[in-house]
Amino acid sequence: MFQFQDLFQWDRFITPTIIKVFYWLVIALIILFGIAGIFSALTLMAISPFGGFIQLLSALAGIVVGIIFSRISAELILIVFRINEHLGAIRDQGRDHERQV
Repeated sequence: MFQFQDLFQWDRFITPTIIKVFYWLVIALIILFGIAGIFSALTLMAISPFGGFIQLLSALAGIVVGIIFSRISAELILIVFRINEHLGAIRDQGRDHERQV
């Protein structure tokens, strides 16, 4: 976990640490909006059964697609930071090799 002093120093990135918290917040919002869409579809079924059914299917599909998309976007952010770490390790390895030669 990161410490409060890490917010004021640029030696360490805090995004990889807090991205998981944001991911779960996004998942909670997707589920809440999906539940709202389901209730809206059930209300619409009283007026138009076919329209309500289509809205119900789209709300369920929106939940699934939203969860998948949020996972992919969180992983892409983490990949960028892992690439940075690996490039730093390669740079440090090159510096060590130059010192030995």
